[in-house]
Amino acid sequence: MKYISKLSRLAILYRGDKLSAFGLNAHQHIYIITICNNPGISQDKLAEEIFVNKSNVARQIAMLCENGFVTKKVSEADKRQCEIYPTQKAIDIYPQVIEVLREWNRIIFKDFTDDEKEIFKNLIEKALSNALQNYKERRHQWLN
Repeated sequence: MKYISKLSRLAILYRGDKLSAFGLNAHQHIYIITICNNPGISQDKLAEEIFVNKSNVARQIAMLCENGFVTKKVSEADKRQCEIYPTQKAIDIYPQVIEVLREWNRIIFKDFTDDEKEIFKNLIEKALSNALQNYKERRHQWLN
């Protein structure tokens, strides 16, 4: 697990360096991607989708609004909910954000064979599935 933590930290440093040119920090890429792919997503659903607590989502959304990447609108269906929409600025940088992530993948998989990449992907997906199952079980216990 220490290798996954180190890899994650290096990915954050890489994204921070590359995304700063667009006015984003290392953690905001997932917000841009998720909101562009799901215009009108609620803050609660966004928090759930990206596994971040609601207060962190609120802070990041406030910064993204302030910097012109997203807009918030009170939901017509539920006045207690805010819907988040990408601005043209977010839509315009979306391809560059995706390219930064692709560049990172090229870097970390540089010396991997196609078979090694597939094995790695399958193992990570299996670990993620186990982690998600555990999360859902614990979350269910918290709510009951």
